[in-house]
Amino acid sequence: MEKAVGSPSVSGSYPQKNAEILSSQYGINLFLAGLLLTFAWAVHAVGISKSHLLSYLITLMLIQLLWMLWYLGRSCTQRRLIRDKDTHAGARWLKCGITLFAVITLILDSFKIGYYIDFSNCLSPTEGIFPVTHAVHTILQVYFLWCHAKDIIQSFKTLERFGVIHSVFTNLLLWTNGVLTESKHQLNEHKERLITLGFGNITIVLDDHAPQCNCTTTTLCSIFSQGIYYLYPFNIEYHILASTMLYVLWKNIGRKVEHHQQHKTPFKFHGITVGMIFGLVVLTSTIAIVVVYLIQIGRSKIKSELALTMFYLHAIFVLALMCTAGIVALLIYRLEDRSLDNSKNPARKLDAELLVGTAAGSWLLSWGSILAIICAQAHPKYTWYNLPYSVLVIIEKYIQNLFIIESIHREQEKVNDDIKTLRIVTISRGSTLSLTPAYKEIYNGRAAPESGEVPCLLKGSVCGRESHGSAKADVGQEKSSITRSASGVSFYSGNSVTNNKRRILKNIAAFLFLCNLSLWIPPAFGCRPEYDNGLEEIVFGFEPWIIVVNLAMPFSIFYRMHSAASLFEVNCKT
Repeated sequence: MEKAVGSPSVSGSYPQKNAEILSSQYGINLFLAGLLLTFAWAVHAVGISKSHLLSYLITLMLIQLLWMLWYLGRSCTQRRLIRDKDTHAGARWLKCGITLFAVITLILDSFKIGYYIDFSNCLSPTEGIFPVTHAVHTILQVYFLWCHAKDIIQSFKTLERFGVIHSVFTNLLLWTNGVLTESKHQLNEHKERLITLGFGNITIVLDDHAPQCNCTTTTLCSIFSQGIYYLYPFNIEYHILASTMLYVLWKNIGRKVEHHQQHKTPFKFHGITVGMIFGLVVLTSTIAIVVVYLIQIGRSKIKSELALTMFYLHAIFVLALMCTAGIVALLIYRLEDRSLDNSKNPARKLDAELLVGTAAGSWLLSWGSILAIICAQAHPKYTWYNLPYSVLVIIEKYIQNLFIIESIHREQEKVNDDIKTLRIVTISRGSTLSLTPAYKEIYNGRAAPESGEVPCLLKGSVCGRESHGSAKADVGQEKSSITRSASGVSFYSGNSVTNNKRRILKNIAAFLFLCNLSLWIPPAFGCRPEYDNGLEEIVFGFEPWIIVVNLAMPFSIFYRMHSAASLFEVNCKT
């Protein structure tokens, strides 16, 4: 009988599980085909041109546009139906962030359109169609994510799984295309910088995909070509954020959620002044370092060495501060006794996996630098600063990951400062019966007074005590007053300690948030000592090290932005 009763639910789960497996395999094959096409174009494979790659990407975007229009149309017809929502997915600050990146991506598309118009005589038509299609795709996708990122789809589940996973891997391919294009540009500049540092024995043919014709308007072409590469970091972040939000939507298809009210945790500047000040100092100094680095690097050997030394010293100082802040936060957590929230949450699980997974990119680069310093025969002075820098990168991300993952898994404190009801009482025939002990007495770990006094309810508006004489009543009132005063002092004392801990944690989260934004800026805008150091290329060889850097750097850049987003959430939650 038990097997008969349980069989319908078990058999009902098989089609959905198969649909999940089939859709994931479809997405992976879609991505691998695009990845090989991208690689073939990058290495100038015979018969593969950029127009083939762009045609493939345009086709994927058009398919996604059709699916999103169908989903939006079906949602409009079913507007009156109550749908389940994942309150943890698609936070407002995340939507605002992806909107900002999308706006800059639209500017990038307009630059590409202008670039195509100026070089239209020798460029394929697909290079003009691609930015137009991409702009439409960006606008509709941002609107879709604003309206439906929290949806838990319960109808047409099999079809929706394929539509969402198609969107996930389309964005990943667009991210890959952006990373490759930006990396090729960085590689050409890197070759010129190495020559000024005295590494002229490293030879490699510059990879140039420039149009083979003259520009109609030289000034505009220069603005478009240079501006495109400064905007690519925002385009890269946009696509990776979109793919993560869509992945959470895919994981939520067919999910059953418990209906409960989630407490909103808005961001507040109150109480985080210290963390913000120190963080803004780090942000300002980092921007100044990046500007000086980009100006000095490649000008001469002396200037390049000074730029690298300046970068390493600044980064060592910032990473040391971040390590200290993370250790203090973890020590505070060890002093607290709060349970972890282990409920099923795809968004939170993805955040934790992305933190550890993308940190591996910078860990790979750091270990490569450490090994190069140990094995190199000659060591220019500036390369020694690379050793503590690489070690601190490993330690800092290790500590920060622990802090963030524990923070997002900790249950929110349900204690409220303005507790109004201290005890539930029942007054009958002139006597008071206490049903529960005072909340502040539970909070401080002691039971109700044995003397039988009952504290006032709602600031003393209701008081009661059974008495047989006026003298005993007066004594009882004095004892009750003393008990309430002692309990109140203990409660506010404990609450003050808790508030101080929360204030410290919020300041640490705010400081780390701004530090991660600061450390995102240098690699995103071309300040990459892993390229310019030169020592790793000698030990590992130029091409092998450049391949490692080009594979690991995008993950390292994404880690900083994702960490900043997670720390913003931690600050709101603390």
